[in-house]
Amino acid sequence: MKILNLKVNNFGKLNNKQVQFDSNINIVYGNNESGKSSLLKFIVGMFYGISKNKNGKEISDLDKYTPWSKEEFSGKLIYELDNGESYEIYREFKKKNPKIFNENAEDISKEFNIDKTKGNMFFYDQTGIEEELFLSTLVSQQQEVKLDQKSQNTLIQKISNLINTGEDNVSYQKTIKNLDKRLLEEVGTLRSQDRPINIIKKRIDEIKKEHEYLKPHLLQKYEINKQKEEYNTRLEKAKQKIEYLNQLKYLEDELTIENEKIEINKRIEKELADKLEELNKTKKQEISSGKNDKKRKIISPFIPICLFLITAIIAYLVKNITVFITIIILGILINAVYAIWYAKNRSIENKKNMAKQNEKINTEKEIQLTKNSIREQEQNIGKMQEKLELRERIEKDKLKVKYLGKIDEKDLNIDKHNIIIELNNIQTEYQNLVLKIKTLELEEKDILPRLDKLAGIEEELESLEEEEKELELKRECIEEAKQVITYSYEKMKNEISPQFASNISKQMEAISNGKYKKIKINDESGFTVEIENGNYIPGESLSIGTIDQLYLSLRLSVINDISIEKMPIILDETFAYFDDERLENILKFLINNYSDRQIIIFTCTTREKEALAKLNVKYNLVQM
Repeated sequence: MKILNLKVNNFGKLNNKQVQFDSNINIVYGNNESGKSSLLKFIVGMFYGISKNKNGKEISDLDKYTPWSKEEFSGKLIYELDNGESYEIYREFKKKNPKIFNENAEDISKEFNIDKTKGNMFFYDQTGIEEELFLSTLVSQQQEVKLDQKSQNTLIQKISNLINTGEDNVSYQKTIKNLDKRLLEEVGTLRSQDRPINIIKKRIDEIKKEHEYLKPHLLQKYEINKQKEEYNTRLEKAKQKIEYLNQLKYLEDELTIENEKIEINKRIEKELADKLEELNKTKKQEISSGKNDKKRKIISPFIPICLFLITAIIAYLVKNITVFITIIILGILINAVYAIWYAKNRSIENKKNMAKQNEKINTEKEIQLTKNSIREQEQNIGKMQEKLELRERIEKDKLKVKYLGKIDEKDLNIDKHNIIIELNNIQTEYQNLVLKIKTLELEEKDILPRLDKLAGIEEELESLEEEEKELELKRECIEEAKQVITYSYEKMKNEISPQFASNISKQMEAISNGKYKKIKINDESGFTVEIENGNYIPGESLSIGTIDQLYLSLRLSVINDISIEKMPIILDETFAYFDDERLENILKFLINNYSDRQIIIFTCTTREKEALAKLNVKYNLVQM
């Protein structure tokens, strides 16, 4: 993989800067504060982004390199992978994700994995190298190392770490010691006191004792709840039965009213039957009275004739003209008087007969009307009874369906005459249940403070047990981490470190012109170096320049194994403490052994240029 060129729009002090890199050796030259560090940070930022976190620094990298002006904080970088495919990155540094274009200028950003924290992982997908590994192997920033003893010891420790663990910032002994310290401080042991695990276990024991003391109240609460549940069930059942009986009573009252209406109609029917009987009697009397009137009508016309004949016979027997005439006149007068009387009474009788006839006709009509009324009343009563029976059956069935399962089945078929008694009984039972529930609620209220305390204890106990589990888990994790680290360390020391040390020895021999031939791993001092006369000296006895050589050798020895790509080697003021001979040797070593890689050297001196010129090696110069 090679970086071809880049364009810095705005980044720190860099503005509108374009850089072209060669495929092999490149020297980025400039005085201090000329922007070399910004350019290196730009390259790393284009691949991995700029962090917003301070990570122990006074300000974050994002704030540090953000331009003071309002111009865009962005840039472009073009690189090529070993397979010849080239890609362009355009990144606005205040945004998490860049845009990735292929050589056809097609946006392929979505083809790569996206991490919620780190953003688009395109460079990791292509090379398999994370930012930390990139900076700890491919980028060597030795200018931070000073000549004081502390810094020298730090560098020796890094070399020892790198030999023993494969990471320059990872020390096995310190790691194990730190893990033991964390185990003691953050967890504790069975023999320790006043450590998190000891404090928690002690508090758990105290709480468990208090819990045992308060536990009977919980059982009491359980019994109260159980009784309340039973009483509430019975109360609900009683409530349903009361509702059912009230609705049944209401229905029976309505049915009773309807029955009373039927009884009223029956009484009306009876009255009509009595009236019909009376009318029939009246009719019989009228018939009998009519027969008597006819007899009188037959006899009455002969009365005047009989009187006249009697008078005539008396006059004839007397044989006295005067008497005869007198009798005849009397007979005529009497007959005349009778005829007048008869005519008068006949008129009255006719009127009476007509009235009686009308009464008879009215009686017949009234009899017929009464019969019709009786028949209608019978039909009406029949319909009312049929309707009432149907309603009673339907309403009672609806009530049974509604309350089926809510009350006992026997109560659904209660006799209507027992409704009031059952209603009084169930209401009494309801009141008793309410009283019992109120009593239980008072008992419950009395133990609530202790139950609240018990709940708080259980909650605290649960929390403490969870903390205890977490601490035990942390203990297990730390112990397991120690085992894994120890196993890895032993494996590294026995299998990888010897080969690692052999590779470094060859590199050091070449770089130092045979002055330093072998590097030996030592558990006490980390490593020792064999000098020309065959003697071994500890790492801390080496000069700072030699230590720098060794450190660089270590980094170079691992770059072939960290990626599927032949990644660039970036050296930032790496040779600050190399004398001219060492500088020439290391450059010669890089040229001979890493001719297939891009090498970018950041420097503020002309020593690298002069050494390359002396070796007659072409290079690409980037002037800052």
